[in-house]
Formats: sequence, C-alpha cells, structure tokens
Amino acid sequence: MYMKRNTIICALLCLCLAATAVLAGCGSSSNDETTAATTASTVDSAKTDSIDYMALVNKTHALPDDWEDKLETVHMTNSVGDDVEVEKKAYDAYLELKAELEKEGVYVDLDSARRSVAEQQRIMDDFTEKYGADYAAKTVAKPGYSEHHTGLALDLYLIIDGKDVVENEDMIQYPEIWSKIHAKLADYGFILRYLDGSEHITGYGYEPWHIRYLDNVDTAKEITSKGVTFEEYLGAYTGGPVSIDYGTSEIYTEDELKDAVIQIKCKFAFWGDVDLKSIRYAGDEKATDEMLAKMNEINPDGKYTQVAEFLMDFHTPKEIGELTFNPDADYTDYQWWLARTADGGWEIVTFGYGY
Repeated sequence: MYMKRNTIICALLCLCLAATAVLAGCGSSSNDETTAATTASTVDSAKTDSIDYMALVNKTHALPDDWEDKLETVHMTNSVGDDVEVEKKAYDAYLELKAELEKEGVYVDLDSARRSVAEQQRIMDDFTEKYGADYAAKTVAKPGYSEHHTGLALDLYLIIDGKDVVENEDMIQYPEIWSKIHAKLADYGFILRYLDGSEHITGYGYEPWHIRYLDNVDTAKEITSKGVTFEEYLGAYTGGPVSIDYGTSEIYTEDELKDAVIQIKCKFAFWGDVDLKSIRYAGDEKATDEMLAKMNEINPDGKYTQVAEFLMDFHTPKEIGELTFNPDADYTDYQWWLARTADGGWEIVTFGYGY
C-alpha cells in the first residue's frame, strides 16, 4: 500500500508496511463541523451489476477485471479538506459506525479509501522515474493488487481533543482508542484487515486504521470472533501456526528483532501457498564485520552499520507455479540476511542458501 506506511519491504512491497510510501492523511472534533465535512458527497455512477463484496485483493490476488465498471462510489471531503472516494455502501456503513463511535467520545475521519488502478500505475511510474525500479517495487503496491482499488478498504485517522492525528507513528500510540473502534467494526459489516502477527498471510504489518467492508454483519462478526485473517476465512491461506524464536541477543532488543521478522514475513506473503513453519534468529555470532561488509557489497547504496541473520523452515505445495523451489518439499535453515543503518529500518538484502 502506498501513502503513510512505514515498513520498507512489506508494505509495500509491502509495511508494514505498512506500511508504504507509506503504507501507508485532519480537523475538528466538533460534531457539527465533522458532519458537515463528511456528508458532502456525490454519487459517481449507478451500476446495475453488483460487485462481489467478498472479493480478495492482495499481493497475489488481482482486482477482478470488471470491478471498476461495476463499482459505484461517492466522494466525501474529510476534516482537512481532502477528497476521498469510497464505495457507496461502505461509506453509508462508515457513517453509521462513525456516529456510534462519537456517542462514546471517539472521533475518526477517512484518510483514504479507493485508489484506481490507473492512479496506482501513475504513482509507480513516478517513483520509478525518481528513485529507480527497485525502490519503487519496495514501496509502492503493484498496480492491480492493492485492496484500495476495491473502494472497500478504508484508512481511518483519529481526531483527539480537536486535533488531527494522522501519522502512523502517532496513531499507533493510542491502542485504547483503536480497541474501542475495533470492537464496533463487525456491527457495521467491517473487519480489521491486517492483524498483528499475520504479516506472512496478509503481506502487511499491523495497521489498526485499515478496515475492510464486507456488506455482511454476520460474516464480519464470524471473522472477528475467530480472530482470523480474511485470507484464512476464504481458504486462500491454509498454513498452520508459525513458531518465532528471537533467541538471546546482546546486540538487539526483542522489539528490534521483531521488526526484522515482520519484514521477512511480509516478503514471504508473495510466495502464495508455501506453508511457513518457523523463523528464528541465527544468533549474535552471525552479526560479523565480514557479513556486514558482504551486505554493503551486495547493496553499495545501503551504507549499513548492522546486520542480522534469520533461519526459516517451510514446506512447498505440490503446485509451485513460478516459484523456484522443489514441489512438495521441506526446506530447513533457509537463510535471510537483513541489514540497517544506524537510524534506519531493517532491509532484506538477500535470502537463500549459500551465505
């Protein structure tokens, strides 16, 4: 996802990031002002054929070919004057959710929703021209594979004490407010889309602001009560639980190692039906000056100051498609090398056997 997301490989690849460019953006908590802003909407078009509200669009599932022809959207103006386009029924449900939250003193607005495939392609082309194809591939979702194309994915932001809280790093500081919001989602046909710990399934890091409309309250409640991702509910991911071992490190904190693992899991999401078994930190003894020099040799622009190795176990499906693995096979101690600068986030430099 493009916009305010902070993860480098995931998200957009990936965040993770979501979050990204990033992965992924402002007003008053006054009821009158907020209502006036958000209810000023116009219907784009009337379509006779309905979209499939349960359609899965992610890093490996493209937007259906006829989606944009069938989509009926509205435009709204948020509290900072930004235009946001949303699928019509999703917007109606959002207004009901918003009104219910305001009864509890929680104020939100829409940061972003629909982004067309053409707009995504323009963003990709722009980033490729400015920063190169490799950087663009890491930070901008592939056109046609962003859930925001559907118009059913909504990114929220908070309004606290009359001030807009829009940056990811700021919004994440209010878990108690997001908990109140999440508790109401299913009642209006929404689910929280990117769950913490499910990066290898969704391809994105945890995003408490990113919700998805399903147009079915019962289904939304079932998914929420089971604590599963949309992919798992639809049977698009059938893998089992994943073991994560951060080991013991005198160099990195567990949170720092967790950030690295999120990058790996987001990248893994591109591998489709491969069943992830475990990821473990290889140990401080692997973080040598020699390997740091190797990472800077692989990516001369990295200017890395720290390096870490992780080992992964996984099982491939019988049909592997374009993947270069053996079918129906177990892989163990598959190497992932990540590096970072003194003030930067982890980047996946290389992966595979032989390092």
